[in-house]
Amino acid sequence: MPTHHHLTDRTFPTVATFLSHLGRFAFRRRGLVVVLWLLALFGAGFAASTAPAPPADTFSMPGTESQKAFDLLQRKFPDARADGATARVVIRAPGAEKITSPTRKAQVDRLVADVAKAPQVAGVPDPFAANAVSGDRTTTYAYVTYETKATELTDAARKGLDDAMERARDTGLVVEAGGDAVRIEQTMGGTGEQIGILISAVVLLLTFGSLIAAGMPLLTALIGVGIGISGITALGSTLGLSSTTSTLAMMIGLAVAIDYALFIVSRYRSEIAEGRERAEAAACAVGTAGSAVVFAGLTVIIALAGLAVVNVPMLTKMGLTAAGTVAVAVLVAITFVPALLGFAPVRVLARRDRKQYTGKPLSKRQQRKADKRAARRRPNLGARWAGLVLRHPVAVLLIGVVGLGTVAVPAASLELGLPGEGTMAPHTTQRKAYDMLSGSFGPGFNGPLTVTVEAKDVKTAAERVRTALKEVHGVDAVSPATTNPSGDTALVNVVPSTGPTDTRTEELVRTLRGMAGGLESRTGATEIMVAGQTAMFIDFSQTLDDALLPYLGLVVGLAFLLLMLVFRSVLVPLKAALGFLLSVGAALGAVVAVFQWGWLAGLVGVDQPGPVMSTLPIFMIGVVFGLAMDYEVFLVSRMREAYVHGARPGEAVVTGFRYGGRVVGAAAIIMTSVFSGFIMEDNDFVKMIGFGLAAAVLFDAFVIRMAVVPALFALLGRSAWWLPKWLDRLLPDIDVEGEKLTRRPAAHSARESHLVG
Repeated sequence: MPTHHHLTDRTFPTVATFLSHLGRFAFRRRGLVVVLWLLALFGAGFAASTAPAPPADTFSMPGTESQKAFDLLQRKFPDARADGATARVVIRAPGAEKITSPTRKAQVDRLVADVAKAPQVAGVPDPFAANAVSGDRTTTYAYVTYETKATELTDAARKGLDDAMERARDTGLVVEAGGDAVRIEQTMGGTGEQIGILISAVVLLLTFGSLIAAGMPLLTALIGVGIGISGITALGSTLGLSSTTSTLAMMIGLAVAIDYALFIVSRYRSEIAEGRERAEAAACAVGTAGSAVVFAGLTVIIALAGLAVVNVPMLTKMGLTAAGTVAVAVLVAITFVPALLGFAPVRVLARRDRKQYTGKPLSKRQQRKADKRAARRRPNLGARWAGLVLRHPVAVLLIGVVGLGTVAVPAASLELGLPGEGTMAPHTTQRKAYDMLSGSFGPGFNGPLTVTVEAKDVKTAAERVRTALKEVHGVDAVSPATTNPSGDTALVNVVPSTGPTDTRTEELVRTLRGMAGGLESRTGATEIMVAGQTAMFIDFSQTLDDALLPYLGLVVGLAFLLLMLVFRSVLVPLKAALGFLLSVGAALGAVVAVFQWGWLAGLVGVDQPGPVMSTLPIFMIGVVFGLAMDYEVFLVSRMREAYVHGARPGEAVVTGFRYGGRVVGAAAIIMTSVFSGFIMEDNDFVKMIGFGLAAAVLFDAFVIRMAVVPALFALLGRSAWWLPKWLDRLLPDIDVEGEKLTRRPAAHSARESHLVG
């Protein structure tokens, strides 16, 4: 029988003993703890309400050619307002009419004049003077520039543009517009959190059979997420955190906060059922389940904070703020939850279990009858499921792995892209304008490349560059050079003959960049750079590709060490990492099938199937890894605890599922419901990541952790807990299983032994 006496020989406090003292303190000094957390919430809320407005969303990729070119344009063309809002109003004559006819030209002139009068408009060049007319003379466009960023445009400015377009439509013209100054159609937004919380409440009520017990995780989640989001808002202007930075923090924070509280409340109820005094039950729950929460939270924090290695500031900020919210959720779970338990130590139990803790104490005869009834009680669903898996491990393993492998097949066809007007729903004005421009001016017109030229004699150098670019295969048109006031920098717009997402356009960008060195020596330019939408996408994809392996190595490596420390095993963290790869692959396959191929697209509100957001894979890898380790720690820590206390490997698996299976199942359903709520948001990235995370949680919790993992434990037996002796001596013992707290002999029921044979 496996025992680990060295665990109790330590003279220094372990994680479990420290947390148990913290849980006991919070339970007994519950009033103080609750007041402190409420003060923290109100303080963060007050700081958020008085803080300056958060900055506008910015996107940058330090070190890339696109970013260098953008920074150069901002320095050399300050009057151009490179960061100012823009709109491109596309006008087409009805039927077979020409837009250049006197009547239609007058109507276009009136439209341009109306748009120029709208608030915050910096200028609208005459499209006819700028020769912005299609070859068939049916379509033209007016380029509108604004004095401020898109996020700072007033409703009056947007309404002025809308009204001018509507008056032009009344004359018979076909008028659509694209650009960041154009109002985006809104359908349903901001309700994802409420829907997730509502479903979570129902699941908690069914799981606990107590309104009080169901309310505790929800209340603690709202406190934790409220503090986290308020803190992000309060620090927004100081740290440059935009309003959308908190989206991931809310999504992850809400899900893990409910799960962490659920785990501790469930363990408290188990300890009470085993006869512990209330304060000791709270101490033991925080010492054992709380230890699992701390280390599960650490894996999530590592995964989110690791996004910093991508070197995209927007992703770094989103990852760090979400990691901070998870840290708050962990602190709330190990202090605020036991404090709430102190206010309702009995009412947190299911109604049928309260009688023996209220009213008159049971007589000895009544107690004996209650014990007999408990002994005759059938194993719960979790224990029965574990027994089934232990009896048929090979079949369960094959079904789980082959099933997820099949779902992952579409991931091999993954196409990455950045969101643009060409991927918007066909009914939107932005998409209509995009299609009109492509049809009248060529597919490459919507994705022009910007070539910057720096030279002492910039006019001569830019003209030579322009002449050379005209001869390049794949170039449809090259605009005249625009020189800055100081005469040392020029920009030339290049229109490709293919669309922005076409692979031939990407090849053109690489060709032009490859020519830059030779052009510099021939034209006298000091530096030539290629930027633009397609160039930015190439740079962004390259940045993500370069960061993917270091990111995987950092996150998986640190989490592997953490799990090896927690479980004192080599194979358990290895199985956890491999299972994660399978579940994230299946989730990406589901995303490709729905968002790229269009399967069941109407069901999740996908108007226009297209490429998957280029940031999604690395986001999913980070977030799903953290969440997968949550379930691994929650479920396997109870198995480890039983094994350390003397259970055979099979019995340990059944014990883990008897106590943890229902909780992990409920936690997975809750987390899935929270993520699924975000599918109803307008933001394409939020919708896609909500779907991907919901699918990943279902696959990982119910297939990997609750089927594949116990099947592997059954096949490996005692080998699953193998750790080299030299490594065992080297690793500090943190006692997650709470050996110091219990020090009780193993007591495994006959019904569990029967389940494992």
